[in-house]
Amino acid sequence: MAALFEGLTVCTLSGGKSRGQLGVLGVEAGSEADRIVVTDLGRSVTVYQVSDQKPLGSWTVKQGQKLTSPAVFNSQTGEFAVVQDNKVLRVWRDEDVNFDKVFKATLSADVHRLHAVPSGEPLALFERGAVRQLDTLLAVPQQEVESILSENEVIRWSVCLSEANHHAVLFATEKDDEYFLYLQKLNPDVLQKYKMGTVDSNATPISFTATLQSKTVTMMCLYSSNCVYAFTLPWHSAMSEEMRTLPATLSLQLPGLGCVLTEGAIVSLDDAHIAVLGAPCSTELSDKDLLSIWNTHFQTLQASKKLAGGINGQLWCYEGKLYVPHGKVLTAVPYHCEKSSLAAALGRLKHTTSEEGRPTALDWYSFLEGEATVKVIQTRRSKLTRKSTSQGTATSSINSILEEVKSASQENLVKILESYLSNVQDPDLQVSVCQIVSELVVRCQTDTKFFPRNALLQLVRTERLSYSASPDLLMLALEKQDFILLQMCLRLFPDIPEAATCACLKSFLSTPDTTLDDASVDLERISFIESLSTSSATKDKTQNGFSPSLLEEDSCDIQITTPKQDQTSDWMDINLPCPVSLKKAALLNDVLQITYTENFLLPHLKDLSVQQVLVLLQYLWFLYIRCAHGTGNLPPSFKGPSLNQILDWVSLLLDANFAVLVLTPQAKHLLLQLHKFVRCQVKFFSELSKIEGSLQQLHRIKKSNENSLYSIEVLHLF
Repeated sequence: MAALFEGLTVCTLSGGKSRGQLGVLGVEAGSEADRIVVTDLGRSVTVYQVSDQKPLGSWTVKQGQKLTSPAVFNSQTGEFAVVQDNKVLRVWRDEDVNFDKVFKATLSADVHRLHAVPSGEPLALFERGAVRQLDTLLAVPQQEVESILSENEVIRWSVCLSEANHHAVLFATEKDDEYFLYLQKLNPDVLQKYKMGTVDSNATPISFTATLQSKTVTMMCLYSSNCVYAFTLPWHSAMSEEMRTLPATLSLQLPGLGCVLTEGAIVSLDDAHIAVLGAPCSTELSDKDLLSIWNTHFQTLQASKKLAGGINGQLWCYEGKLYVPHGKVLTAVPYHCEKSSLAAALGRLKHTTSEEGRPTALDWYSFLEGEATVKVIQTRRSKLTRKSTSQGTATSSINSILEEVKSASQENLVKILESYLSNVQDPDLQVSVCQIVSELVVRCQTDTKFFPRNALLQLVRTERLSYSASPDLLMLALEKQDFILLQMCLRLFPDIPEAATCACLKSFLSTPDTTLDDASVDLERISFIESLSTSSATKDKTQNGFSPSLLEEDSCDIQITTPKQDQTSDWMDINLPCPVSLKKAALLNDVLQITYTENFLLPHLKDLSVQQVLVLLQYLWFLYIRCAHGTGNLPPSFKGPSLNQILDWVSLLLDANFAVLVLTPQAKHLLLQLHKFVRCQVKFFSELSKIEGSLQQLHRIKKSNENSLYSIEVLHLF
């Protein structure tokens, strides 16, 4: 058997709104097993830590320049390489910050793409079929490159294959509706050319994949006729002027025979399993936005997974994960394939548990009489019957629920889901909830009057959902202005991208208070504000480096036009009124506590209007005053933003919008007060640093060995 597990959202995709404009230029393996290098369709290369779902570094070329080949990691030198504008080769390291100053070399011919080589130098495949090692190109960038392909012959696909220390590039070309295969090996330089045998006059290749085993290269091709054909060619072969034609062998017949496949992808997982993207999994379902695993030895479907938002025919596989762009995200889907056997292909492979794995004790005397044989057979049959019955019941149950969801009323949905969720087994809950939510979201998008709010809340509260599993749910709640559902998603989704975070922030800031007055909002995360204002009224105001006296003693280089009394009363008074309504404050608090990456959040914060930035800065300052003065009195159940989160958001807003704020007269007073506050912090910590040496001296003083009941000891601090 094979299995597809819950996917992780690696990143959001940039591009237009249409389906064909979204995707990535390529995904390559990184320096470690859990890292990948993503090259987008525009101008950026980003390294991601997949398990953390966060970027580790990003590099972007200038406006007007374009990346034309996926970036690769050179395991020999620890460097990255990418091709810009077809001829410019860029090489850099992790620590390089300024992408304009990295090494660049202009080549003499256009490069089709770079290929990473395990434990070797990357290979460059040129548009006319020549192959070179990266180090030789860097040594002599303007070296002459031969042309192997004939006129009007173009490369459609390529891959790097390795055996021991021998590497080669296998690439497929097209000319006049005929397809050819080239195997270009290096050291020694050997070129093999083959013609792909025709399979159907109306079928065209959609996707390719290749493997190398036992000195035989097997290339599999997905055709528009929903068929996968295999072509085999030898790894070692003498050069010959006569071109051979490779016969096509039908490897897999996918469902949907008769319909034309326009986009899709295949990837070989092992010698018996392939991953297929974009083909229907059964003759009854016409949905093509599916990722599936098939056993090519036995022609059986092993696992399938629906992808929300639509696919664009791209698929990669590294370190037990499938990477697929769909909708507006790039998702990593872990998979597992067992050793191919008839039992595994049919789903009958026995997994021994602690109970079933115990050996059965046989009485050999009764065995001769046949009693033990009958007993063992009956026991195994009963276990297989119970197992198949439970699997069949679970499958039929979720299928029946999905059918009911398509037509049930909003009132009946809650009852149906309550009954189903109370009976479903825990291992099946996450998959079931994701499927039900996807079906409900699709129905809401089709029927604008349909919005099962209570049913969606019921599913979100199971805590089995994530943004990657249902990316359209958060946007649907935002569109419907269902703030309770939005708050639940913001609190329970662990992988909300920065673009979605900023979209919620803009929506909350632009929503009029009159709209919020009639809306339902959970005020749990602002209940601390009132308690802090009363409990800290008599508290000393010198906390976290914040002191009115220090502000009064501090001198600012810029004169503030407002009276001094107003300056202190506006910013030192803990009874400063909240600049937004309580309901809006509750929504903003949920956004402020979402995890993010600064490099990816900053561009989205620049889209905020000046008025929105001012309101948010004023609210953050209000929160800081309340939290700073009430730090010692925070209740154990405190759920508001922390001081660090508040100050981080202030810094991000200033970094993203400082130039605009400087030119805005309404922001002058706010910027001056923030400037004085920062200087106050610097002065406070400089005073602390003055006694740092004295405090360190205490650790060096040897303790007295006097054990008398009373003594006086003089410590000399320098």
